[in-house]
Amino acid sequence: MDDEKKIDAEEEMDFLADLITLTDEDGKEHSFELVDTIDHKGTMYAALIAGAENPDMLDGDGNLVVMKAVADESGEEFLELIEDDDEFEEVSEIFMERLADLYDFEELDEENDDEPE
Repeated sequence: MDDEKKIDAEEEMDFLADLITLTDEDGKEHSFELVDTIDHKGTMYAALIAGAENPDMLDGDGNLVVMKAVADESGEEFLELIEDDDEFEEVSEIFMERLADLYDFEELDEENDDEPE
């Protein structure tokens, strides 16, 4: 019977969300659900969805937040936003293809691309 409880607990762990907390440059903490990671061209990228307690990080409609892993001088890894538009588009497209069965993504209209940030 102990084996049954152990198996049930392991199965339950498979369904729990991977939650991470990131700290921004102002020291404010934000919770995210890690939904996928990829290694693309030698760089690790993460697809995140902002936690419910951080609606300001959702870009208004629950879009994925795509970040890349970088290391500082001491070798400590952290996630940062992708600055290069081409890199961001390439990696975002990969995540959208990989996650299309799990999430309902809406494509941005061309006219929305011209909105000021």
